[in-house]
Amino acid sequence: MHGRNYRIPSGMPTVRKDYLPGAPNPKIAKFSIGNAKGDYDYKLQLVAKARCQIRHNALEAARVAANKKLAKSIGEDRYFLQVKVYPHVILRENKMIAGAGADRLQEGMRKAYGKPIGLAARVDDGTVILEVSVYANNVEAAKEALKGAASKLPVKTSIVLLPLKEAVQQSKT
Repeated sequence: MHGRNYRIPSGMPTVRKDYLPGAPNPKIAKFSIGNAKGDYDYKLQLVAKARCQIRHNALEAARVAANKKLAKSIGEDRYFLQVKVYPHVILRENKMIAGAGADRLQEGMRKAYGKPIGLAARVDDGTVILEVSVYANNVEAAKEALKGAASKLPVKTSIVLLPLKEAVQQSKT
């Protein structure tokens, strides 16, 4: 199973876990990290540039990469990192046996609905994936952390810098 097989969203997503028993829980350990009560100056957002499905282990890898760079460069209590998307789409795979003498065990396309193997978040163009709030002197370190996180994701991204007062007004509308 490769992540590239599930990158492009197609068809209706399966989201009801009660219809698909055995669906895994998301691998994302924490959706919010850092000091949430800080009076930050800027908010940086990692924004998707295309429509895509991001698997939950890719989201966790991006979160860990950003958190590690931020904690190392500016300190654990000087930023607030949030994962803004939730992986709720259930990914399925019809496992086929490949190898010598396995042709009698395969069923081909008969009952090919598939078993749940993971979760993904569907994002559109312009969807915010990660968000970091920092003080004015730590903006460059936050940009570097988001670049490291973007390398873990299967979609091209851009980094948007917003002054915090403007970001609060945008979220209210």
